[in-house]
Amino acid sequence: MAPTLPNRDSVTTIRADGSRPYLYPADTHGRFTTARRWSAYALIAFYLSLPWIHVGGHPAVFLDVAERRFHLFGLTLAAQDLWLLFFVITGLGFSLFFITALLGRIWCGWACPHSVFLDHVFRRIERLVEGDAVQRRALEAAPPSAGKFFKRVLKHALYVLAAATITHLFLAYFVSLPEVWAMMHERPGAHWGAFLFMAVGTGALYFNFAWFREQLCIVICPYGRIQSALIDDHSMVIGYDTKRGEPRGKAGTAGAGDCVACNKCVQVCPTGIDIRQGLQMECIGCTACIDACDDVMTRLHRPRGLIRYDSQRAFSGERTRWIRPRTILYGVLLVAGASVATWALSTVRPANLGVTRITGTPYVVSADFVRNQFLVRLVNKRSRPARFVVEVQGAPAGLVQNGFNAPTEVAPLGEIVQPLVLQQPRAGYTGPFHFAVRVRDEAGTFFIERRMEFLGPEARLLREEEAQKK
Repeated sequence: MAPTLPNRDSVTTIRADGSRPYLYPADTHGRFTTARRWSAYALIAFYLSLPWIHVGGHPAVFLDVAERRFHLFGLTLAAQDLWLLFFVITGLGFSLFFITALLGRIWCGWACPHSVFLDHVFRRIERLVEGDAVQRRALEAAPPSAGKFFKRVLKHALYVLAAATITHLFLAYFVSLPEVWAMMHERPGAHWGAFLFMAVGTGALYFNFAWFREQLCIVICPYGRIQSALIDDHSMVIGYDTKRGEPRGKAGTAGAGDCVACNKCVQVCPTGIDIRQGLQMECIGCTACIDACDDVMTRLHRPRGLIRYDSQRAFSGERTRWIRPRTILYGVLLVAGASVATWALSTVRPANLGVTRITGTPYVVSADFVRNQFLVRLVNKRSRPARFVVEVQGAPAGLVQNGFNAPTEVAPLGEIVQPLVLQQPRAGYTGPFHFAVRVRDEAGTFFIERRMEFLGPEARLLREEEAQKK
């Protein structure tokens, strides 16, 4: 079936009958391709090296779900600290908004893990085994043969190997590399949950990178649609200089523009669009069309930049404004998000304190005391033992504390749960009151407080009861 010609009325990778044509983007060479490839290799090394690099005695990123400890570049969070991630994610979201308003979809083409692994791992495997775009199309159209079978099996075997490697290293984010290595040496049933995760993850990655590919960006990922709300005519995008390029014509044609209609920009596009039709949702900003067009212009001894990274205003001959209401708003939101995220992370302490009332009767009245009972949960987020002092602050005089009367030692990354019983003598009881449970280390370098309420009957009722007994 003949390849679908790109148009703005429908997605290029969907035919009129609903079937999907498989794309064979040609390889490119040029300054953007080289820069993008090196940045991709650096990002891949970063993604895959985090479980190997230790910061503060733990992997740089170690999401220890089993122990409810989350280690992020030396910062240890307990399950109770996960609310802080809201502010971190909000700050990252505003950062993406700000960058998109300035530079368009640079994230998609240069830093998105999907684009990075697809273009610089899986497509490199495909080109290594099956050749360039012309050879891959010829192989697809060729009748079944031993050579075709061997290449297809080899390619997909390498795909599975790459997908399994990525999945195993991703699993190491949650269970650590030594644990993954130990699991690999045991039967699958011994760790069926991790094995299922690995099998499903490998299958999903293989399906995506071997077949689904650009459809993830076009059909599933919402960012392409969101970008139209984030950018304006001053945002930097990849575009075609219509004034310079039109009308198209072969080299030497009288009155023709610089575009020679070679369609190289279409042949290298990983989503199959024609950038000469204007900015489109499918464009991920990969810059492949820029290098392809620049190469043709260089061979024709014409200025490069017929397709270039610029704003829509610049393509119209106007000046690009970097400072405008949109960038000011996103910049303010970025600073606000970053400030709140910084403040939130600064509140993280090397311990966590939880105080809950023991279920059952909220208070007990005896002949001598009014008693409240609590459960105190202490979490040590350090990688070494720590001794904590638990104190009651702001209570009336005479309050008797039973539990945590001496410094309490908690094991590294451990926790303890112990009762705390507070008794107020009836003679000094004046009614319910608020107090604070404070925990600090012995050196006094930090403290954490939880405000609680001591419950009991009204003091008047106790006095009336005592009067009746007399």
